[in-house]
Amino acid sequence: MVDTLRLTPPSALSRLVPHILEMESAAHGKRIAIGMAGGPGTGKSTLAAELVAMLNAVKPGSAALVPMDGFHMKHAKIEAMGVADRKGAPHTFEGAAFVSFLHRLKHADESVSGPGYSRKIEDTIDDAFTVPVDAKVLVVEGNYLLLTEGPWAGVKSLLDYAVFIHVPRELVRNRLMKRHGEEGLFTEERNRAHIERNDLPNYDLVEQSRERADVIFELDVER
Repeated sequence: MVDTLRLTPPSALSRLVPHILEMESAAHGKRIAIGMAGGPGTGKSTLAAELVAMLNAVKPGSAALVPMDGFHMKHAKIEAMGVADRKGAPHTFEGAAFVSFLHRLKHADESVSGPGYSRKIEDTIDDAFTVPVDAKVLVVEGNYLLLTEGPWAGVKSLLDYAVFIHVPRELVRNRLMKRHGEEGLFTEERNRAHIERNDLPNYDLVEQSRERADVIFELDVER
């Protein structure tokens, strides 16, 4: 049975930081990967970035953020496949390339750059971030880190510790409406339809993988 803890985001971070520092020390110079999984709109990206900042405040340069979103398929490819209305679903990512990238990072003896994703252009950007050679903690964040389907099944074995982030479904719906609206790329009607057709089913799918985590944080948040 996985430990399930109801915590505020600051409390979750306060719990994670000392545990990860202990793990890093016990690894004796080998890289470790901390997975931050959860559905869209759960706040995992923000939490992961804050975790990296806190780790680096204790040990400068020791941690690096590795986002999964940069492994979206290129938008042109998704359109050519005729699956633009399902963009963001597991099959619209380069899952095998993501697994290969993580494997490379775990064993790299040089700086490695990776792709990112921009919501402003709804597409990926090459060389959006760089993991320095001295970074010994990889904070990997993404929706599908704990799935067992297809290439995603290869992610879990590369993670030394996996955290699942949960917030209620209705809160996720509200957050996603705000997120899509802020970019101003589409109408409110389109955004609402996309969330109901795509984002929330993805959330439901990811929730089914929560028991594969080492710990589940049910975040105590109001909005």
